[in-house]
Amino acid sequence: MGLVGLGGCWAAVRRRVLARVAMAVVVAGAWGLVGGCGEGGGDGPSVGLLLPGGGDSRFGQFDRPLIEEKLKELCPDCPAALVAATPDPAVQRQQLESMITRGVDVLIIAAVDPELLRPSVEAAHRAGIPVVAYDRLAQGPVSGYVTFDGAEVGRLQAQGLLKAMAAKGRNEQIVMMNGATTDPNAEWFKQGSLAVLKGKVKIGESYDTVNWRPENAFVNMRGAVATLGGNSIDGVLAANDALAGAVISALNATEVRPLPPVTGQDADLVAVRRIVRGEQYMTVYKPFKPAADAAARMAVALGRGQAVGSIATRTVDSTTTDDIPSVLLPSVSVTVDNIKDTLVKDGMYTIDQICPPRLRSACDEAGITG
Repeated sequence: MGLVGLGGCWAAVRRRVLARVAMAVVVAGAWGLVGGCGEGGGDGPSVGLLLPGGGDSRFGQFDRPLIEEKLKELCPDCPAALVAATPDPAVQRQQLESMITRGVDVLIIAAVDPELLRPSVEAAHRAGIPVVAYDRLAQGPVSGYVTFDGAEVGRLQAQGLLKAMAAKGRNEQIVMMNGATTDPNAEWFKQGSLAVLKGKVKIGESYDTVNWRPENAFVNMRGAVATLGGNSIDGVLAANDALAGAVISALNATEVRPLPPVTGQDADLVAVRRIVRGEQYMTVYKPFKPAADAAARMAVALGRGQAVGSIATRTVDSTTTDDIPSVLLPSVSVTVDNIKDTLVKDGMYTIDQICPPRLRSACDEAGITG
């Protein structure tokens, strides 16, 4: 599409000015746009990329640059991708609607709230714009899906938690800090965990975290401590690293000592440092490059009017769409014992990033700097 060529740019601008002036003002503050009129022009399909976070989040640090790099490699004549990032589901819906108005050819979407985004995904479908769901399965007529095996993620978390509790000789009662009920992945993770935990521990409290917001997890964890008593919590299965950080903050705020083992997911740098310090037991590392590559390949193929069956490894059903061509990728459990052989070896982080001066002695002890 001509998002970069002059004619296409002016057409897109006219549509937005006539129909979406008010919305554009709201959305602009949350947009991190890459490309646009006059940048990276070409006749290939234009791609819109919507993410649930930017900046220091995994989506800002890893997914976005990796997807952009692969798009450029696969389609040198494609315009630079339009990128929008926000953790607010209502704003993301506005961003998607604005991209439809701008006339992108294909969308890659990691949904903040997959169900709330459904009407906009349906609008994209009516406009002839295929959607690749990334990491989280957006509801509605999506044309492709790329993610990690959620059941495996949950199993790795549960297995890690049981191992850590056994090492401490305390394996009776845990708290589950799950993700948002609006995210199908959260239920996927939960069921994977429960398949391992069933019959092995008592689940004292289980929380679904609204919008995956850490502040909600913090409040819930404080509630769990008040209800169960800090000394009665032998472990916490936190669904991702952001929630794990909130859980640990709540445990510290309520002076729970010693800290029980806490799991996570995403291998955020702050979480890896918590693992080195002994505050968090493990995280689940999802190698982002294969996922970014698959999403970019699907997007370029769909933008060119091609099928994605040869890219997909299986099909997945959502509550709204059956047989979605999908790529499900494996994950890796990371503890202090294998940080060097996983995250450092893969180039995700350098030793200097993981081990600033204040953590050098802990890194030395863990064999990370040796």
